[in-house]
Amino acid sequence: MSEQKTTFADQKRKTVEIAEFTEDGRYKRKVRSFVLRTGRLSEFQRNAMNDHWADYGLEHQNQPFNFVEIFGNDNPVILEIGFGMGKSLVEMAEQQPQYNYIGIEVHTPGVGACIAYAVEKNIKNLRVICHDATEILRDCIADNSLGGLQLFFPDPWQKSKHHKRRIVQPEFVQAVMKKMHQGGFIHMATDWENYSEYMLEVLKNTQGLRNTSTTQDFIPRPDFRPLTKFEQRGQRLGHGVWDLYFIKD
Repeated sequence: MSEQKTTFADQKRKTVEIAEFTEDGRYKRKVRSFVLRTGRLSEFQRNAMNDHWADYGLEHQNQPFNFVEIFGNDNPVILEIGFGMGKSLVEMAEQQPQYNYIGIEVHTPGVGACIAYAVEKNIKNLRVICHDATEILRDCIADNSLGGLQLFFPDPWQKSKHHKRRIVQPEFVQAVMKKMHQGGFIHMATDWENYSEYMLEVLKNTQGLRNTSTTQDFIPRPDFRPLTKFEQRGQRLGHGVWDLYFIKD
């Protein structure tokens, strides 16, 4: 039996998975906010990445993206970090064509599934990235260029000793603030109450951010945020969900 050909999607998966090592193969310890789960990349997902990356994929680069060139317009650009399988992101892009969306996800099955769904829906205002979000923010996003950031159900890292791995940290929010233009938003949601309280504290203590909550804490779940399969399951189990929505003044 001949060996299966290594395709672009397989190579992309390998590239993300070896991110913890130096070029000469030595282990490089780095605190990351995600854990790579090596779920199976299906043929359907692999084909979607291989066939449509030119239309939907963006690569890490050492200079800011030109959003007008990428999308063919100057609509506000919304960045979503950790879109999972991408269904809610695609639906949001479909429902709000006045925005351009960029989604970052390190798990290739999700990237492939998102691209496949975007192709099915003929979405034009969405691009995806398979890379570490902190490096994308640092290298590829120009200052004052984003209309908003979405972070829905990030890994809560429940144990206290793992809290340093949470993506929401003062330094992360400061980096996001630098990339957003005035009037841009930060929208976060979590079903982990301890994390929601920590998110609220970090956002409240960030100079230049204004809470849109009338009670100065959380907002009711907004209609424009699609209900995810994950969230639907949580609702059936009686889990709470906390949304935060802050504006850069």
